[in-house]
Amino acid sequence: MSSETVFASRVFRWSAIYGVIALVPAYFMPVPDPWHLPYLGFVGLALVFQGVFWVIASDPQRFTPLMPLCIWEKLCFGIPALAFFARGQANAVSAAFGAIDLFLGVLFFLAWRRMRAAT
Repeated sequence: MSSETVFASRVFRWSAIYGVIALVPAYFMPVPDPWHLPYLGFVGLALVFQGVFWVIASDPQRFTPLMPLCIWEKLCFGIPALAFFARGQANAVSAAFGAIDLFLGVLFFLAWRRMRAAT
């Protein structure tokens, strides 16, 4: 395996592991009212993406075209979390998870660029 493939595989695999560990506990938190049920849909969709990350990790060269979608997935939470924190509308924990997502998005971008350059 090339160094590009190893890098991409590790980035996506570790991201999937982290994501499952970070997201599954959300299913055990109380939902305050039925209007917050879409939150559980968000968590479920985010968990589905952890599966996508795992699949990409299994063969980064084959699944390189999916990587930009994964970058967007990371931006969809990271940017709003930090923006809301900057406006005082989110707590530091949300901002920290948002920052982690942005960091992973950067790693996904680097993996994507390296995979594209290798082909």
